[in-house]
Amino acid sequence: MIHMPSFLSLLRLFYGAYLRFVDDDGWAIASHVALTILMSMFPFLIFITALAGFFGTKGLADEATRMLLQTWPEQVALPLAREINNVLTQSHSSLLTLGMGLSIYFSSSGVEALRVGLDRAYEVKDLRPWWLSRLYSILFVFVGAAALLALGFFIVLAPLIWTTVLHFAPAMRPLERPVTYMRFGIAGGLLLLALVIVHKFLPAGRRSLADIAPGIVLTLGLWIEAGYVFGAYLSEFARNYVNVYAGLASVMIVLVFLYMLAAIFIYGAELNAAIMHARQERREARKA
Repeated sequence: MIHMPSFLSLLRLFYGAYLRFVDDDGWAIASHVALTILMSMFPFLIFITALAGFFGTKGLADEATRMLLQTWPEQVALPLAREINNVLTQSHSSLLTLGMGLSIYFSSSGVEALRVGLDRAYEVKDLRPWWLSRLYSILFVFVGAAALLALGFFIVLAPLIWTTVLHFAPAMRPLERPVTYMRFGIAGGLLLLALVIVHKFLPAGRRSLADIAPGIVLTLGLWIEAGYVFGAYLSEFARNYVNVYAGLASVMIVLVFLYMLAAIFIYGAELNAAIMHARQERREARKA
């Protein structure tokens, strides 16, 4: 049985977070984040492909990218995967000598967009000079590239390890499906870790894990639900995008999907800020 006062307090909290989202121009910021991430996605993938090729492990970037796209709705992932494949099959070795700086710089634009959204949500002002903030975002690009390559290494290496295990222990063959689920679980765990790092370290100020946990849990839950609902919608009404946007339909589908994910992400941060504000008010009331 739901305790009514607690339930009403929860509703007020979520509604208050939505009002904060609107006051902080959440819809406009989400649009900015979605467009910037779409623009920075290809430079980032080109960068990690060139980096992986430099170490002789180009297949790791391809496998990691394919694994991450498998978590997206098929109608969104397939058009994007085709374009990514067209870009990544080109030779980008020159990036390691001439164009790497620009590739990294444009890749960091997506991180900068996230930082702006989080700074607004948490009501903090970044006093660092713009160049230092950009360097900080570039550091996040390197961390993200290393994490993606590590994920690709696990994806490529795991089947080889599993084949070896089955060779010496055939009785473990029934566990093949749980092992596959575990690989997807690791991809989800990497996403969770990325959300924790972004919420805790990207915006200015300090926040504990307890401060950011509610918004992160809500973000993950809504992302999963939004992906399922958006995929079901596209399976029935994808023709609407073709009729309206013609040849740009696939681009618009990806952009709308990213816009939805960005709005959820920012709302999660606003929920964290609303909870932190409510805690501060209760502490001040007890002191009074």
